[in-house]
Amino acid sequence: MIRYKSQHEIQIMRKAGKLVHDTLVEVSKWIKPGISTAKLDTIAEDYIRSHHGLPGFKGYNGYPATLCVSVNEEVVHGIPGPRILKEGDMVSIDCGTIVDGYYGDHARTFAVGELPEDWKRLMTVTEECLNIGIRKAVSGNHLLDIGHAIQTHAEGHHFSVIRSLVGHGIGRKLHEEPQVPNYGHPGRGMRLKPGLVIAIEPMINLGTHEVETLQDGWTIVTRDRKVSAHFEHTIAVTENEPLILTNG
Repeated sequence: MIRYKSQHEIQIMRKAGKLVHDTLVEVSKWIKPGISTAKLDTIAEDYIRSHHGLPGFKGYNGYPATLCVSVNEEVVHGIPGPRILKEGDMVSIDCGTIVDGYYGDHARTFAVGELPEDWKRLMTVTEECLNIGIRKAVSGNHLLDIGHAIQTHAEGHHFSVIRSLVGHGIGRKLHEEPQVPNYGHPGRGMRLKPGLVIAIEPMINLGTHEVETLQDGWTIVTRDRKVSAHFEHTIAVTENEPLILTNG
């Protein structure tokens, strides 16, 4: 069942969104060769708790950390640990917060030093996909208009769109209905209405769209082990333009 949010609820979710945005800004200051992914996780958790929020991911279905830190061929759900970031890595960081019982969910991909040109282009196009998808999240459009716009842009640049991982509704729960695919045919799916709050999160690969899960049960990697990028915003559908809740 889809639960539409009141203006009051959306205002609370803006607080959660600002906190998760600010957390990633703080974490980004520390992303450099030589830092461990566990250290980034500690920085994020300390920041969230010191700003009167709760980590949204920690303990969720048993997940052990505040951040998902996914390096290079890791798409999402990389568990922070002793791994040291090195020059030339590409790292996607996904974070969730809870403020007054509501979630914010936000992800960005970062370069650790200098990257190959095709990796940089993948990062740029994936962020463009997010922005293009958000522009389709307007009242009266169909849900799959979002995914179609993302898919068209990504594949137009010869990248692939993951099929098995999607965006989602969000509110008092981290994952609510509806699912928000990053692909699809325009004009299909539910009509978008004001009060719908969703996380749009294109996950775009340099190579194949196929993925698999590692033995830790969480980390999802590309099957061909080529790199993947991930960007995400939490947005609210309004009577007018989409309202990005995680842009600070």
